[in-house]
Amino acid sequence: MTQNKSSRSTRTRAIVEGAVMVALAAALSLAKVEFAWLQGGSVELSMVPIVLYAVRWGCGWGLGAGLVLGVLQWMFGGFAANWQSIILDYVGAFMMLGLAGVFKGKKLGIVWGSLLGGFGRFVVHYISGVTIYATYMPETFFGLTMTTPAFYSLLYNGSYMAINIVLSVVVCFALTRAKPIADYVAGSGK
Repeated sequence: MTQNKSSRSTRTRAIVEGAVMVALAAALSLAKVEFAWLQGGSVELSMVPIVLYAVRWGCGWGLGAGLVLGVLQWMFGGFAANWQSIILDYVGAFMMLGLAGVFKGKKLGIVWGSLLGGFGRFVVHYISGVTIYATYMPETFFGLTMTTPAFYSLLYNGSYMAINIVLSVVVCFALTRAKPIADYVAGSGK
């Protein structure tokens, strides 16, 4: 009976922390920079809370938090060409941030998790760009002639995701130096 109560308490804590981290990520996504990405994509810090959460609780919980964030991102102002775009660019892409949970309990896990989650998110956006947004490919982008959807998607999605990944890695690395964050990720007080 005691183990069951403890398990329920841990599950409840994971859900509550997930809700807080998703809310924080959604709030951080409001402070964004949009430059040349007219069909979606921006530079923001929303990846950081999901990465922190995933590294603390693991992949399963992280994937769930990323899914919820993706749905919220779409519901509150996302751009989608069709339902496939919603599934790839929001649900699938933001779920990939949960892959950071692979580094649960590892030294510098939030830094490596930020890299893996960000790369996973980029891959899904890239696939969406090649398959769905190919019809929207302009003749030129960033002053370069666009010849294939693969090149366009790489340039379009890579331009903002590279910045997001670097920003997330830098912030996560800085957070590893803060004892309260390090304790949180390590699971102190679970």
